[in-house]
Amino acid sequence: MAYTLTFTFITLLLLTTGIRVWLGNRHIAHVQSHRSEVPAAFSGSISLEAHQKAADYSNAKTKLVITEATAQAALLALLTVGGGLQLIDEIWRSLLPAHEIARGALVICSAMIVSSLIDIPFDYYKTFTVDEKFGFNKMTRRMFYSDLIKHTIVGVLLGAPILFAALWLMQGAGSYWWLYLWVVWSVFNLLMLAVYPTFIAPFFNKFTPLADAALKQRIETLLTKCGFKSQGLFVMDGSARSSHGNAYFTGFGASKRVVFFDTLLERLNADEIESVLAHELGHFRHHHVIKRIALMFFISFIGLALLGWLMNQDWFYAGLGIEQASNYMALLLFLLVSPVFLFLLRPIMASYSRKNEFEADDYAAKHASAKSLVEALVKLYRDNASTLTPDPLHSAFYDSHPPASIRISKLAAYTS
Repeated sequence: MAYTLTFTFITLLLLTTGIRVWLGNRHIAHVQSHRSEVPAAFSGSISLEAHQKAADYSNAKTKLVITEATAQAALLALLTVGGGLQLIDEIWRSLLPAHEIARGALVICSAMIVSSLIDIPFDYYKTFTVDEKFGFNKMTRRMFYSDLIKHTIVGVLLGAPILFAALWLMQGAGSYWWLYLWVVWSVFNLLMLAVYPTFIAPFFNKFTPLADAALKQRIETLLTKCGFKSQGLFVMDGSARSSHGNAYFTGFGASKRVVFFDTLLERLNADEIESVLAHELGHFRHHHVIKRIALMFFISFIGLALLGWLMNQDWFYAGLGIEQASNYMALLLFLLVSPVFLFLLRPIMASYSRKNEFEADDYAAKHASAKSLVEALVKLYRDNASTLTPDPLHSAFYDSHPPASIRISKLAAYTS
């Protein structure tokens, strides 16, 4: 069984990495082949120069993703069947031979640090080379490292308790530890949804109440009409880090709030802002957030139940390069390798997400102005340099939002 798992894992790792590289190159070729002409639906609103900028930006990001995917796959192979995790485990066993929970937490943290050594350089390159080249980056290097430190602090403060709880339950809660951990994990996530907007998000960005009285009144009227109650309307200083624009709902229950990037408010007029908000309200009205939370809880339930079985199988450890079974290594291995086994399910999840976006667009068209939403989307596509001609297969795997041409054509039906 151990050999079978090793063979299956390596095969899937090579397959998924190969698919990611193939999809990326396919996307680049498709975007490049449509670079010379603006799609007819956008010819009157997006210039050839803006279209070509979006194509070049998309291709630059995709090339980086291809390189990163290859590096991540190589690192995962080195950590597992290559013996990296085994080496980390041996080091901490020699230092803490009698403290399994503390040792387990340190082994997991060490593995996460090693993984970040791959991620950080790519994030840095994207920010200060790719985004800088295309005029989107507003961050300084000091801000980049400050954000990195903040994310680390928040990750430790939030992650350490849940990690220790997981290891403690795995060690002492009996054969149904996974069920108890699932309850703890679910409660933790609900709590984070409630406290994140008020206590965590301001650690990274500034949030100020929406000052435009006329716009505020208009938005509050729409919220009342749609039966949405929020903690308030806020503007986030997105321009401090990027020139990209966005708007979103955050929070859960009484802590819900509406957040606009300052860059979005600068680019859109009142009608367009209202239509974008109506789209977000469509997600609320169709219970998309609740459905996604329920789906996340269901997937985590199945995952933890599977882990509860795998941790008692010696071949699970041996097949992934670990000589001595342990609770913490079972958890770490599961977290690291499960994305490889789940990669081919991505089109299903992406399709579900795009279905939600179509439903939200439909709601916005009925409760605001479809024409204004189209105009807002076109501006956002242009200003964010979003390619108008993604490769269909690449889009099916990766895009949570429908391709621009399909989305606009559906909305155009409401204006005819």
